[in-house]
Amino acid sequence: MERGVEWDFEPTLDRIVALLDLLGSPQRAFPVVHIAGTNGKTSTARLTEALLRERNLRVGRFTSPHLVSMRERIVVDGEPLSEERFAAVYEEIAPYVELNDTRGRRIQFFELLTAMAFAAFADTPVDVAVIETGMGGTWDATNVMDPVVSVITPISLDHTDRLGPDIPSIAAEKAGIIKAGATTILAQQELEAAEVLMHKAVEVGAVVAREGLEFGVLSREVAMGGQLLTLRGLKGVYEDVYLPLYGAHQASNAACALAAVEAMTGGDDPLDIELVRQGFAQAASPGRLEVVRRSPTVVLDAAHNTGGMTATLDGLHEAFDFAKVIGVVAVMADKDVSGLLELLEPVLDQIVVTRNSSPRSMPADELGELAAGLFGEDRVHVVGRLDDAIDRGLAIADAEGEFSGTGVLITGSVVTAGDARLLLKVDQP
Repeated sequence: MERGVEWDFEPTLDRIVALLDLLGSPQRAFPVVHIAGTNGKTSTARLTEALLRERNLRVGRFTSPHLVSMRERIVVDGEPLSEERFAAVYEEIAPYVELNDTRGRRIQFFELLTAMAFAAFADTPVDVAVIETGMGGTWDATNVMDPVVSVITPISLDHTDRLGPDIPSIAAEKAGIIKAGATTILAQQELEAAEVLMHKAVEVGAVVAREGLEFGVLSREVAMGGQLLTLRGLKGVYEDVYLPLYGAHQASNAACALAAVEAMTGGDDPLDIELVRQGFAQAASPGRLEVVRRSPTVVLDAAHNTGGMTATLDGLHEAFDFAKVIGVVAVMADKDVSGLLELLEPVLDQIVVTRNSSPRSMPADELGELAAGLFGEDRVHVVGRLDDAIDRGLAIADAEGEFSGTGVLITGSVVTAGDARLLLKVDQP
């Protein structure tokens, strides 16, 4: 039954609330860490899950969008629901969805997935759930819970047609997950975003912990396959923490995850240091500065807005000693494409522009025209299909020679990263 598309929805909680009422309010069956923000939500969710699982808790994780399979979005015990279980959960709630439809509250695509996640987690049952918003906060289908902890990752311009034209309006929408009685963990924010978030926290009476003040990254250094951190949490300092993820932004995500887990635990004692080390050492965030091939080195990243791309390129420069970088880029037409290209231009030696599998993807020819205006035509290659574009990027890198220090960066969208993972036959997340 047609449910529309994920990026086109009517902002109201009426439909999802009515459906969850019919299902017996499964979202109230477990404590929740609720995560909103523009960039870093999925990585922070995965890092939070890693620490909670290290405490021998059964954890449900709901994130979006997916890289390859829809089942990636609903995870229990670190594993996506099996095909059989995913289908069974849908079949279990389908009669209630149809009943809701007949009452004039036609459930939309993301609402259906959200209800499936809550039903699966309640049925398992999980000890705790880590829930990422889909878009925004106030009107997001996930915003039907009373979380124990709310986390807001860095806010920047994205989805301006839906969330508002500027940082304060977007922050106001994200602030909708800040609830009375919950602890709110705030990643470092631009001042105008921080002011909005703090005002909301004061308004509802939430306890607030801010990165850089109550918790944060004390030090970090590049290590083989990631970085070595010293983190200040809410309850103590954690030294020699290895994180197998690249970039300052991932260190900040780890600090937020640590603070969130500390906020869920009673007493004032810090978490066991070995628990923190083990949890983070096993963490993964597919499609985020992910090395998927060597000789030449190929790095995938899902950056799709200027805030995310800035963090990606900073991490790329810090962690990879590339003499030259060849870009393979496919973006959504409704993004700040010029802004993304402006950030990429000083970094990429050559750029292969293409499109991904989404109907929202900008046509390669159109992206090529924009790129040529910034890079010059001699640095731009227009290739209509992503598989051919990846081959072109690899060929350009190979032509530079094995010892040239040339790398390939495939980026521009979560869909681009997911498509590339599939094409390059990377083990699925």
